[in-house]
Amino acid sequence: MSDKNSNNNQPELKRGLKSRHIAMISLGGTIGTGLFLASGASIAQAGPGGALVAYGVIGIMVYFLMTSLGEMAAHMPTSGSFSTYATKFVDPAFGFAMGWNYWYNWAITIAAEIAAVSLIMKYWFPDSSSAIWTVLFIVVVLTFNLLSVKAYGESEYWFAMIKVATVVIFIIVSFLMIFGILRGHDPIGFENFFVGDAPFNGGFLAIFGIFLAAGFSFQGTELLGITAGETDDPGKNIPKAVRSVFWRILLFYILAILAIGLLIPYTDSRLLSEDIAVSPFTLVFDKLGIAVAASVMNAIILTAMLSAGNSGLYASSRMLWQLAVDGKAPKIFAKLSKRGIPVYALLATLAVGCLAFLSSFFGDGVVYMWLLNASGLSGFIAWVGIAISHYRFRKAYLLQGHDINLLPYKARFYPFGPLFALIVCIIVIVGQNYTAFSLDSIDWYGVAVSYIGIPLFIALWLGYKIKHKTKIVPLEECDVETHR
Repeated sequence: MSDKNSNNNQPELKRGLKSRHIAMISLGGTIGTGLFLASGASIAQAGPGGALVAYGVIGIMVYFLMTSLGEMAAHMPTSGSFSTYATKFVDPAFGFAMGWNYWYNWAITIAAEIAAVSLIMKYWFPDSSSAIWTVLFIVVVLTFNLLSVKAYGESEYWFAMIKVATVVIFIIVSFLMIFGILRGHDPIGFENFFVGDAPFNGGFLAIFGIFLAAGFSFQGTELLGITAGETDDPGKNIPKAVRSVFWRILLFYILAILAIGLLIPYTDSRLLSEDIAVSPFTLVFDKLGIAVAASVMNAIILTAMLSAGNSGLYASSRMLWQLAVDGKAPKIFAKLSKRGIPVYALLATLAVGCLAFLSSFFGDGVVYMWLLNASGLSGFIAWVGIAISHYRFRKAYLLQGHDINLLPYKARFYPFGPLFALIVCIIVIVGQNYTAFSLDSIDWYGVAVSYIGIPLFIALWLGYKIKHKTKIVPLEECDVETHR
């Protein structure tokens, strides 16, 4: 039997995630291929100074978003997270579109991770079958998610720990090399930071281009909101996790990019390579004289892939479960196992991910690339929804006469925080393929591929709105107390 809520007889998930779990889950969400691989291309395109500015601005925006999400999640913990908040504080149709948009985002991301794991494993086993690694990856992430929420939390804790340890070691070693503290290494100093046109290369448009890459790198931090529904004492643990977001961003992104910019000149063509053997992290470890640097980084990237697949399956299945509980998805997905796991939601999500992966083998992968591009915008759309929902939640909360000091966690920078995040996200969404409009003639195919996620979201929103005749919820009628 699943846990039941005595008030509404709805199934409940198990609150099995501890403080250390959610801290590492939200931390692990920020560290992946965006840092290990894409950071090098960012420095090459905009220079070390340009990359720092871009990642700094996006990092501040993400911090504001997490304080907004933290305020709502600590007060109203639910696995539906921003879909539920959008339903209650904006419009049920907006919440419906937000939920399906986010589910789709992670389901397709799982397909991308399946494809990437096969490529990573072929680094060591070039003649092996991709099918073996695909099946193994699926079995591993499915097992962690099927056992219990605590098993998922523990697996993600250790996946994240490996990534964190790698970045910490990288930063320490880098600065020891920069200042010549390591034996046998002359100080590298700050010369590379100012080589050529550095620290800024390519002007504003180059920095703007990095905004997009930085934004994709930070996607996953919103997992904090999804975990709230299964977190032990969310009023205490969610705020603790949010407060550490700023320092994580500073440490893991700003210091890492600064170190790469100081050690490797932005003119080094290897920074533009997508080959793990020339990842900026690998290049630095090579410079240190570690012969197996590429293999070590390959193993770390593999861990990041497993972590992304693990978290993606968790987040999307919980969102699908909540949609079903709210009557916005087939009821079968609302069923829970004795362990409190939404098994049908898990299997359906993984099946969609596998089908998307299989589509990469047909028509030169055209269908797969369209799916992947459509999911790319989904994270930014989710962030837009978080900002709008928080802005209206706080206004409704005060309008209805509640004491703001009674909130378990209060976002300090309201209303600037959510408004700043909203504006930056919209700029990134609109400008993600600005080059398609900057040529002599508009690249309509490029426009369609890049922006396909927007009409999909609008179709979900308007389709539900027209069918159910929903309206924007007046502030005085917003439900700011349910789920407490």
